[in-house]
Amino acid sequence: MDIFAFPPLALLLDGAYTALLSLSHLLEPFASAAAAALAVVLVTLLVRTCLIPVGVSQAKAEQMRARLAPRMRELQQKHGKDRESLQRETMALYRDEKASPFAGCLPLLVQAAVVGILYTLFLRPEIAGHANALLSHDLFGAPLGTSLLGAIGTGIDAATAIVWAVALLIIVVIADITRRVFPAQVPDEGPLAVPGMETTMNALHYLTAVFAVFVPLAAALYLVVTVTWTLVQRALLRRRYPLPE
Repeated sequence: MDIFAFPPLALLLDGAYTALLSLSHLLEPFASAAAAALAVVLVTLLVRTCLIPVGVSQAKAEQMRARLAPRMRELQQKHGKDRESLQRETMALYRDEKASPFAGCLPLLVQAAVVGILYTLFLRPEIAGHANALLSHDLFGAPLGTSLLGAIGTGIDAATAIVWAVALLIIVVIADITRRVFPAQVPDEGPLAVPGMETTMNALHYLTAVFAVFVPLAAALYLVVTVTWTLVQRALLRRRYPLPE
């Protein structure tokens, strides 16, 4: 079933296609064949700029969770393995503090939607019944509409291999810096203290690199820009909203 056959989604996809293609045409005098790639970068920066207020809310929520951590540990010790009581008391604690345990989830949802649209735009040979002109664009010889797995399957060339290697290297390096600068906060006691949880949380930082292998280069380019933005923004906001000692 093609969900983009549903009229509202088809209209959304066609609108995104028209906007991105128009921006690519505007950038062609400066970027030539890489105009679409530059357009993806600019769209990423625009999306992240619009999400700055949400990023501030996310930083405040992280600060709030750190402030409530001692009380959370008390609840975990008090209720032991009674997960139902622990969940009820945890929600009551957040309610009393006029906070939400789900604060900061909006950026993830918005970015998932943007990646989904880019994935679709650079995957379909036709958009709204006409040929997809975006598929003719590349970045330094690497087609924007081809994933790394797809390129390997059809015989990857040197230019494509280099572009993908650089993109994945940036994502992995950013993930490693993030893991070191912002270590995972996991409980060391109570029912939520699961063996190996810290290792699992640290491994999740590298999940973006794994995901990037399966998406078209255009979507991977979005991931490169957004993980870099996220690290810089988070470092700046941490200085503005430091965690309690």
